[in-house]
Amino acid sequence: MADFFLGSPFRRLFDARPFSAFEWSSGAAAAAMDWVETPASHVLRVNVPGLGKDDVKVQVEEGNVLTIRGDPPPPTAKDKGKHEDEEGTVWHVAELGKPEFARAVALPENVRVDGIRAGVENGVLTVVVPKEAAAARPKPRPIAVSSKL
Repeated sequence: MADFFLGSPFRRLFDARPFSAFEWSSGAAAAAMDWVETPASHVLRVNVPGLGKDDVKVQVEEGNVLTIRGDPPPPTAKDKGKHEDEEGTVWHVAELGKPEFARAVALPENVRVDGIRAGVENGVLTVVVPKEAAAARPKPRPIAVSSKL
């Protein structure tokens, strides 16, 4: 019954995002992201556990597309041999690696790309994209109408 009322034409109204955000899937893992719009800026928060400021790259590309890439440093010999030197060690699951990721966000037109700031703290990358000041609305005024231009 719900599909009858909320079929595909209506589902787009509820599932649509205000701006497009997409991610690449060429072997890269998805990075969870929150996007909040305040009166002064857009704030994006991306989970980047274990990554520092040197491991994350943020840039604006053509067409106001903000790209965020995370590439962890390769494991050292000390990290590789952490558990292998114990005799009889058998790995059953190994999911705690630090996968690389890439995320792209199409920014709205009313942003100042020259004022973008980014920082990493406690495993969260925060990107602040300031908005341009809204243009002043012209005051209403009467316009004289003549018979010839």
